[in-house]
Amino acid sequence: MSAPSLTKFIIKRPWLKRWMTPLANWYADAAGYRKLGLKADDLIPEESDTVLLALKRLPPKEAYDRVYRLRRAFQCSLAHQLLPKEEQTKSEEDTPYLTPIIQAIEAESKERDDLEAMVVYRRKAKA
Repeated sequence: MSAPSLTKFIIKRPWLKRWMTPLANWYADAAGYRKLGLKADDLIPEESDTVLLALKRLPPKEAYDRVYRLRRAFQCSLAHQLLPKEEQTKSEEDTPYLTPIIQAIEAESKERDDLEAMVVYRRKAKA
């Protein structure tokens, strides 16, 4: 369910990571979601069963914070305004909180599918 990523490839090569980090930070700032007080994981669509299950597994405080950020961003969008600089999400605050849960659910689902597809054969008795 998760999108393919080049992250592991880039992190293994320090020269490429040094080159890509400023570009990634620029892109995240240009996207504009931080100016509305959102985190990157707030932008994940809630349309799949995996994401809905991950949202149910969120701790209550994190779920409340997520709803607060979304409502505040919606209000800013309606008013055609951005949050003041001190209330905008900083790059160090923009940490994934939903993605690890989604990855764990996908791993559980894959393991469940593998177990359900397993065929068990009965040993033949020695004569």
